[in-house]
Amino acid sequence: MSFDFSLSERTTEWRDRIAAFVRDEVIPREQDAFANGVTDALRAELQRAARAAGVWAPQVSAGLGGGGFRFDEAAVLLEEAGTSLLGPLALNCAAPDEGNIHLLDAVATGEQRDAYLRPLAAGDVRSCFAMTEPPPGAGSDPAALRTSATRAPGGWRINGHKHLITGADGAAFAIVMARHDDRDGASMFLVDADNPGMTVGAHARTLDATMPGGHCQVAFDGAFVPDAAVLGEPGQGFRYAQVRLAPARLTHCMRWLGAARRAHGIALDRALGRELFGAPLASHGMAQQLIADNEIDLAAARALLWHACWQIAEGARGTEESSRAKVFISEAACRVVDRAVQLAGGMGTSDELVIGRIYADIRAFRIYDGASEVHRMSIARRVVRRAEGRRTTDA
Repeated sequence: MSFDFSLSERTTEWRDRIAAFVRDEVIPREQDAFANGVTDALRAELQRAARAAGVWAPQVSAGLGGGGFRFDEAAVLLEEAGTSLLGPLALNCAAPDEGNIHLLDAVATGEQRDAYLRPLAAGDVRSCFAMTEPPPGAGSDPAALRTSATRAPGGWRINGHKHLITGADGAAFAIVMARHDDRDGASMFLVDADNPGMTVGAHARTLDATMPGGHCQVAFDGAFVPDAAVLGEPGQGFRYAQVRLAPARLTHCMRWLGAARRAHGIALDRALGRELFGAPLASHGMAQQLIADNEIDLAAARALLWHACWQIAEGARGTEESSRAKVFISEAACRVVDRAVQLAGGMGTSDELVIGRIYADIRAFRIYDGASEVHRMSIARRVVRRAEGRRTTDA
């Protein structure tokens, strides 16, 4: 058995170019975005700059105009993009578009690829993924899905209510999860934004504030879609959700690991330059504990992430691996940013020092794509089943 964490020359080159691009082109735009909001005009401007810098969509296949990197190589590059909250948006590797690109690339028909995937991969449009519903509908438990799809001549009619749909305002289309009235299971449907039966409603006022299109209510009132709008096979929606969600959990981990690293770096610089009680803050024991614990969490998170990404790159489904990584990294990254706030003192709570904005945006990471408690339940059930199987075999 051998372990090789060395990076290819091409991965190292892209990592360094992304770092320079984020430093020189993206970070200077942060304060304006924090003050005035992240608009589609800013998104377009940053994406033009990313193309010009040769760092466009590292996780997207070369045939779709991206970098064509393996999933484990993309872990390095998306972490670097994540060192600014605007970086993934600039490189077209931000949620929800990144996950939708992956799903469409795996499942879409030829016509769907031309109509939806190619414009999305090129950054010409935005999209959203409409699954989450108000209680008692689907949230952490997909089986609670209440939005329905009913057969109609030539297609389907969708009825239901979604909420907290990221990027819905201004998205060109939605990938909608709906349960069938006449059979078990669910399907995914491609619904264009101009569909008269689809209405994007109010934005939720959430802690995070750097997502174009917000987190919206979306209503479907007899929205008709043709048979050609079914993504993949009818009735396979829950299976396709796993095609999307396992890698998407890990790309969230990549991006937020970069953000946590940035927060730690800012706080460390402040601790080195700030003198308190006659000595630099970084020389005080309690500050050193915060610094050391951050270094430990960052290193452990990266190791777990790289291992999970390597397994997926090698062809594993990665369901349990991505759950383990998502729980640990979401909680470790939150710990890192929290310590960074503490180390930086009052200014650590501010957008001006950036740490405060990262702190607000990262909190939801422990909830979306499966709350930590749900992943722990899933991991434990798998472990118990394996243990029961061993007991049966030994008996």
